[in-house]
Amino acid sequence: MASKYFVPGTGRAPGVNDLFAAIAPRYDLINDLQSLGMHRFWKRCLIAEAAPAPGQRALDVCCGTGDVAFGLATRGADAVGFDFSHPMLAVAAERASRDPLPAGSGTVRFQQGDALDLPFPDRSFDVVTISYGLRNLADFHRGLRELTRVLKPGGRLLVLDFGKPDFLPWRWVYFQYLERICPLFGRIFCGDGDTHGYILDSLKAYPAQHGVDAALRELGYAETRIVNFLGGTMTLNLGRRL
Repeated sequence: MASKYFVPGTGRAPGVNDLFAAIAPRYDLINDLQSLGMHRFWKRCLIAEAAPAPGQRALDVCCGTGDVAFGLATRGADAVGFDFSHPMLAVAAERASRDPLPAGSGTVRFQQGDALDLPFPDRSFDVVTISYGLRNLADFHRGLRELTRVLKPGGRLLVLDFGKPDFLPWRWVYFQYLERICPLFGRIFCGDGDTHGYILDSLKAYPAQHGVDAALRELGYAETRIVNFLGGTMTLNLGRRL
């Protein structure tokens, strides 16, 4: 049975908003538990690949509780964390007030809004990242076009998300984990298995790493690349805008 938070097509946003409102207080804890802490390593890899120069502008879309935005700022970037979930941004803001950035960092600020209608001028960021967010957008292609719109020529776009392993027996094992084990985290920590049953439903509807790579090339990106983690269960797509 599909998660009640998953609605295909253009009606997806309200369900996703309800989902993140439900999981925001325990989002980081559950991520640590269900990935055995590896999500922090994958985000560090994204930040290392983004490699912002001090003073460059970076946008992290669907920033959640701010991990990537904080990481980009510690590399010297002036980072904007952007998300449409107020509860998630409230956690990010609390983290920012509790743990100031180290000396020599850039800046970080957080802003609420719609990833399909970014309130930024064309070609205004040197780096654009999105982690575990493209899969949740109501319109995958429109989302990529909007991310591209605000990226400067020569700028880097990085997409981190769940993937679909090419090796079919491993994909079956992985999907079994998402179907049978992940909902347990939702039941234990959020009182609702559908919060994490959503992951598999959304992944099945997502073109994943190869679809993202093809879409980036269609948009004219150069140097596109796929980095697979754990046999493609997690993936990082990269491209440089011409």
